[in-house]
Amino acid sequence: MKKIADKIAKHSKIILLIAFLLLIPSVMGYINTDINYDILSYLPEDVSTMKAEKIMKEDFNCGSLAMLEIENMPDKDVAKIKEKVEKVEGVEEVIWKDSFIDITFPNEMIPKDMRDMLYSGDATMMIVKLKEGTADELTMKAVDTIRGITGRQAFLSGMSGIIKDTKDLSDKEMPLYVVAAGILTMIVLLLTMEYTAIPFVFLTNIAIAIIYNFGTNIIFGEISYITKALCAILQLGVTMDYSIFLLHRYDEELLNTDNREEAMANAITNTFTSISGSSLTTVAGFIALCAMDLALGKDIGIVMAKGVVLGVLTTVTVLPALILTFDKIIHNHRHKTILTSFEKTSDFVIRNYKKLTVLFLVLMIPAIYGNNNAKVYYNLDETLPDDLPSIVATNKMKKDFDMNSTDMIFVKDSLDSYKVDQMVSEIEKVDGVNSVVALEKVVGSGFVQDIIPDSMLSEVKAGGYEQIMINSKYRAATKECGAQIRELNKIVKKYDPDGLIGGEAPLTEDLIRIADTDFKKVSAVSIIAIFAIIAFVFKSASIPVLLVAAIEGAIFANLGIPYYTGTVLPFIASIVLGTIQLGATVDYAILLTSRFKEELGNGYDKYEAMKIAIQKCGRSIVTSGFSFFSSTIGVGIISKLEMISSLCSLMARGAIISMFVILFMLPGLLLISEKLIEKTSKDFIPKN
Repeated sequence: MKKIADKIAKHSKIILLIAFLLLIPSVMGYINTDINYDILSYLPEDVSTMKAEKIMKEDFNCGSLAMLEIENMPDKDVAKIKEKVEKVEGVEEVIWKDSFIDITFPNEMIPKDMRDMLYSGDATMMIVKLKEGTADELTMKAVDTIRGITGRQAFLSGMSGIIKDTKDLSDKEMPLYVVAAGILTMIVLLLTMEYTAIPFVFLTNIAIAIIYNFGTNIIFGEISYITKALCAILQLGVTMDYSIFLLHRYDEELLNTDNREEAMANAITNTFTSISGSSLTTVAGFIALCAMDLALGKDIGIVMAKGVVLGVLTTVTVLPALILTFDKIIHNHRHKTILTSFEKTSDFVIRNYKKLTVLFLVLMIPAIYGNNNAKVYYNLDETLPDDLPSIVATNKMKKDFDMNSTDMIFVKDSLDSYKVDQMVSEIEKVDGVNSVVALEKVVGSGFVQDIIPDSMLSEVKAGGYEQIMINSKYRAATKECGAQIRELNKIVKKYDPDGLIGGEAPLTEDLIRIADTDFKKVSAVSIIAIFAIIAFVFKSASIPVLLVAAIEGAIFANLGIPYYTGTVLPFIASIVLGTIQLGATVDYAILLTSRFKEELGNGYDKYEAMKIAIQKCGRSIVTSGFSFFSSTIGVGIISKLEMISSLCSLMARGAIISMFVILFMLPGLLLISEKLIEKTSKDFIPKN
């Protein structure tokens, strides 16, 4: 490493040239990486609902459904709009009154079930079958075109519209996230570091690493919009420590030599060892997300783990080159910082360490209770502002047609017509079912289907399946909807053991079921992985327990607060937040414990050793904590996407809570357990 460090220090200009040239393919890779805005598409392919989606797409040429409600318009004009919508690229078919009967046929004579489905007061509804999936680019263009055709008298609802609005809002806000995180982080660095120019140098280095990370995402083909929104700010927040460590070490080396290249080479050598070890816990936290059955975890986890690794690499290559290039500007411009020597803080902690430890244990009771009872939501439309077109349309559909979701049932087309008819009759009696659209209802169970034209029959029978549509008044992700889906599954399986149910509501039910197990798996994997790393670093059985317990306490407090404030969190927050907070902030605990161990080895008693550790590490911990806070809080405040806003607000608050726990609570845990640590650790206090 020393030889590599010497070359890095001596060839700073060449390294900067290469670093900036590499930005070109990185930008190209970023531009050509697709973004997936459909969270439901990350469900495992082997669940029954995803199998139903596949049948709908491959056999019935319908990737997704949308409902188009039109107000105050004669049927003849509605028919003209329907004709225009059917010609839109990406639209497979539009189902309305004239799909079954002539539009001149009196509405009063239409069967009640069909009339109630198609009409409500002065409004009428048509079902738009889209060729591709809800988040496909062709579907997005089709939604845009349909909205342009129909104007203000029409309202397009369904997941495709919700995802289109999510995409537009996310794309609009993304630049604001980066600007807000950059400005706030720069303010924190200016307030906490004495060099005026260093925030610009740090942010330039991290920006390069972020662009590299975004560019290399091309190897995955696509990433989720959540990953895209969080990636830059998370990478900024969790890798800033590495830049601070390198600069501090460089300044220390300058005290030993006047040769700046030699000082930087020594700094790189020593820093690489510390930050590569430190980054292991962060990487482990993100990799733990890959344990999720919901592929979204793998998406976030791998991209962020890659970002941390790239952050380490740029810190020991690009950052040294930047610092050496602008060395005079950096060291010639200094100012006072707001950070103190932490003498008063260390005195307070040592004087009250037993009380602080008791306080920590007492606070854990409401924290754990709040964490276990905090409510989460799974409905994706709740993450969007109420004034967006898709949300307005969804609310209109509920109000006018008492319809919140549409499900598709697929049974074998060899099933006897009378059995299908019996099944439909049972389905119609299920609580919350508004209407059922099935071939047997239109032609009757005794009708000879062989004489029906193939072009018409293929709409409901294809690939060995018969398709049945259900409209429900229950909103996806509600208890009522869950009970309804379970009852529908019982009925379908009774008549066809291989029958399947698809649609937004059944998909969301699978999401709820999988998310519950994912939370437990991710928490266990992240704790075990980080526990093992800490045990290896300190060669101790007790230190991992204390450090992980301290951070887990901070996580419980963070996720428990929403219970007491009455805040409902997006489901993804409860799964990924704990892992991110653990992986990103356990470094603070490792830093403090390492210094405590070092000072014990220098011959100090445990109280003086801890006092020195707090004084020496306090600045780094506070700077890192507030850097993480500043990189996320701005997004939490400005984002109109509730899922992104909640996640960032939680991460910002988690950074501050972890920082306080490490500075004020962990010292007491270590001091009280000092004898236990010595007995359960190898050479915790080096022998002279």
